[in-house]
Amino acid sequence: MNVDNVRSQMRKGMLEYCILLLLHREASYASDIIQKLKEAHLIVVEGTLYPLLTRLKNDNLLAYEWVESNQGPPRKYYSLTRDGEIFLQGLEESWMELANTVNHLKRKQNLLL
Repeated sequence: MNVDNVRSQMRKGMLEYCILLLLHREASYASDIIQKLKEAHLIVVEGTLYPLLTRLKNDNLLAYEWVESNQGPPRKYYSLTRDGEIFLQGLEESWMELANTVNHLKRKQNLLL
């Protein structure tokens, strides 16, 4: 079993949740999302991000608006829809359940690494 493969799958599973967390407070431009994820040590490239943003928009979890830019063409800013907020709340509950389960098992086995 390859740890890198498992790590990659875990990161992919968390990416959607992390993007929704970022957009919960404020609308963001795709480059800003990439930068904030990078600051959190979750490296994502545009080729991964844009299809995910499109899918989230098609699922009515995100909306976007074009905003004029001083540095070139208008930019597309993404924000959560009401459905996106509800979905994020569900993901937050799932994350807490998973984190509690893993922490419980680690404590029970004295595996706090």
